[in-house]
Amino acid sequence: MKQHQGIHTVERTYLCNVCNKTFKRLGYLKVHQRLHTGERPYCCDVCNKTFRDTGSLKVHHRVHTGDRPYQCHVCKKTFRQINNLKERHRVHTGERPYRCDVCNKTFSNANILKFHHRVHTGERPYRCDVCNKTFKNTCSLKVHQHVHTGERPYPCDVCHKTFKQHGHLKVHQLVHTGERPYHCDVCNKAFKKTCSLKVHQRVHTGERPYCCDVCNKSFKLLQHLKVHQCVHTE
Repeated sequence: MKQHQGIHTVERTYLCNVCNKTFKRLGYLKVHQRLHTGERPYCCDVCNKTFRDTGSLKVHHRVHTGDRPYQCHVCKKTFRQINNLKERHRVHTGERPYRCDVCNKTFSNANILKFHHRVHTGERPYRCDVCNKTFKNTCSLKVHQHVHTGERPYPCDVCHKTFKQHGHLKVHQLVHTGERPYHCDVCNKAFKKTCSLKVHQRVHTGERPYCCDVCNKSFKLLQHLKVHQCVHTE
């Protein structure tokens, strides 16, 4: 109880000597410092993947056990982490509590906002050690590295086609199921991909987000802009 009350009363007295971030507890600071040192002392006994803290290791173990203890009460989808469940709730409520202080765009997830900020700063802190190409997030770097390794770690359990990204596998699986899970809230037309739904919605909104920097003509699709730009280069 006394430890918990410290959350409300104790100042953030533990300072990281690298980035000056402060913490309420020494244990939190020690875990944070591993971001700078690269230390990952907790190892999965199944696949040998390593982690900075025991909580992350515990969540990772669920990959091997299949345990998904958190269930959305609206759509019954289950999750390995409670944070993912909270994000799912926002899909249903439409809540987007994280706002960019540059462009006011809002997000349902704090990490997505963090990545979005790099659109404005140009920061690409993750570098490929083969070709030196840089990326805004570790996921993009990991996917890119498959270009060099040839790895396609995500196989379809129906036709055994393999993919470099889990997202590509999920989209592919819709070929077999026929599922079109993304619905237009105006005309109820259904789509296999969120990007296809987003493009379709411009029929209703009239949005034409791709603008020619020569004549200012605007287009609904990036491909149409690229074709148009040939008019100016011929």
